[in-house]
Amino acid sequence: MPEPSDAAADAAEPSLEEQIAAYQREFQDLDPQVEQVVSALQRLNRRMNVAYGRQTATLGLSNAEWEVLKALVLSGAPYRLGPGELAKRLGLTPAAMTHRIDRMASEGLVTRERDENNRVRVIVGLTNEGHQKWHEAMRLATVFEGDLLQDLSGEERTLLGEVLTRLLRRVEETQPDAGGRLNDLD
Repeated sequence: MPEPSDAAADAAEPSLEEQIAAYQREFQDLDPQVEQVVSALQRLNRRMNVAYGRQTATLGLSNAEWEVLKALVLSGAPYRLGPGELAKRLGLTPAAMTHRIDRMASEGLVTRERDENNRVRVIVGLTNEGHQKWHEAMRLATVFEGDLLQDLSGEERTLLGEVLTRLLRRVEETQPDAGGRLNDLD
């Protein structure tokens, strides 16, 4: 049986209004304003992840590989971290991180070297090719994100950023373990 197209899958999803109406029908204590915000954020996040995945795929990267490149860049020069620290930052198990590093090392995106100060410890480093892929992905993301927010004024962008940051802080304060994943993605 053929897979449904993205358009067919989207058409099968009810509109936000339909979803909220169905939830209200089944759960009378629902606050429709809260549900609209939360459902819109969830749908936006899902669709943005798909868009970013398509962009990284054009560069020969998976979203999982992109996350590792991003973590190494965020660590600052010389863009090196231990596999345990990478796993912790990405919310992965050590086994999943090892698998990801193996794949990326074979693709020339990262190196794996022994720590000169502790020969038992391994250090993962960003290669020039990995850094270049990160820059290319950032260029694509910048265009996508600019298009996404093109209808918002600078003032609206600032306000939206502040509001979303407050929501993020609330989740981080009340759910300190929410940065990880329930299951590894690869």
